[in-house]
Amino acid sequence: MTHSIRQFLTASAILMLASAAALSQAHAEVVGSVKTVTGEAWVITAQQRVKAQVGTPVNLGSQLKTAKASSMGVTFKDNTLMSFGPDTEMTVDEFLFAPTQGQLKLGTRLDKGSLNYVSGLIAKLKPEAVTVKTPTGTIGVRGTQFLLNVDEPAKVN
Repeated sequence: MTHSIRQFLTASAILMLASAAALSQAHAEVVGSVKTVTGEAWVITAQQRVKAQVGTPVNLGSQLKTAKASSMGVTFKDNTLMSFGPDTEMTVDEFLFAPTQGQLKLGTRLDKGSLNYVSGLIAKLKPEAVTVKTPTGTIGVRGTQFLLNVDEPAKVN
């Protein structure tokens, strides 16, 4: 293989990787951001774990995690507020906020820990469009605020 062909193939591979990264970023829709953090917390998106700080973006598909003795607050684009207590894991599964087109949806999954939820515009405009799944059921939001705690399942020896 000649030197110029090798250079061309290397440049092409680099360009393809850069294009894939840009496309991946375009599909990572920002749906909110971290507003408060006490202790250690993380936002995990597309297998990238980022230490949560005020302003850290939360994307569709992000998993939000807090450590023991830690907490985190997140504000979504529709002004939904979620506060997470110690040792919590929650994933943002769905988020649509286009009120002029009637496209409203917020779906999350709380695997463990505690959540304080305060409704934003999605729940006010279309309450049935908001759900929080847990390991044992699904909560349909019909009010403006609720508290939720999900314990880890007991370990079987």
